[in-house]
Amino acid sequence: MKKFSAIALSALLTLAPLTACGEDDGLTTLRINEVTHSVFYAPLYLADSLGYFKEENLEIELTNGGGADNVMAAVLSGDADIGFCGPEAALYVLIGGSNDVPTVFGQLTKRDGSFLVSRVDEPDFEWTDLKGKEILAGRKGGVPAMTFEYVLNQNGLTDGVDVTLNFDVQFNLMTSAFEAGTADYCTMFEPVASEYEAAGKGYVVASVGEESGEVPYTCFMAKSSWLKDHDEEAHGFLRAVTKAVKYLNETSAETAAPYLLPYFESTSAQSLAVSIESYRAIDAWRTELSMTEDSFTRLQDIIDNAGELERRVAFSELIDNSYAVQAYKDVYN
Repeated sequence: MKKFSAIALSALLTLAPLTACGEDDGLTTLRINEVTHSVFYAPLYLADSLGYFKEENLEIELTNGGGADNVMAAVLSGDADIGFCGPEAALYVLIGGSNDVPTVFGQLTKRDGSFLVSRVDEPDFEWTDLKGKEILAGRKGGVPAMTFEYVLNQNGLTDGVDVTLNFDVQFNLMTSAFEAGTADYCTMFEPVASEYEAAGKGYVVASVGEESGEVPYTCFMAKSSWLKDHDEEAHGFLRAVTKAVKYLNETSAETAAPYLLPYFESTSAQSLAVSIESYRAIDAWRTELSMTEDSFTRLQDIIDNAGELERRVAFSELIDNSYAVQAYKDVYN
């Protein structure tokens, strides 16, 4: 199928090879390829900053894959041990018939992390207010755009009929395009959304993730063969991230924010604190890093609604919650 072919092709063009999973000073290095670098993934960075990975005799080597296709290509080619992206990437590989399908063994974010920003203040915003408007919603076929379209459809709005979804602007150029006058609304992740509002350039009027319901938005996945050979490392990795989510749930945003500064050097601690609060307010992170079958069904509903799903996949074909369940027991018991 087209998506699998694209992933396979990009495996040949993936980023320069990274240091293989190995040991240095008694620590085992895990190569993590993340879909993008975002405050939305704060627990992953806090697990590193707070020393939780070191407690598990691990250190992580982060690479920004710049898209789920590139993340999956790195995993399939062996250039990454763990991929961190939307589970749809593994879903497409499974549908494509790979002999070593990546297994999703943990889920960090449980809803879309984008916020809808308007040019005008709308304290009583309703989704039906978008009728007749143009929205910058991301790349067509990408989960952010598909989730936004799903939300519109759930509210009785259809692209090309009631609203206009602009898919022509690259994700990293959306904010500048909006500021230059393109569209009436734009979807933005934190800290961009709150910084944009603080600068008086727009107004955050809604959370896409709150409206869509729980979705397995960003997950940890690895080839089944890697998990079989690195069972201890996979368990330790999820314990560390589970500890970081617990820390965020129990600690003020102002206290947690400075630990993120090394990972976001151009962002202030104050802005990071606001971002943490925004994501806590919409219940963005899983406390137990397992996936629910209902949320996996909703993800397939979203992809199917966008016309991008060739066939449905059973939950058990792709998901292994045993690592997340055990990590939760280890941390909370």
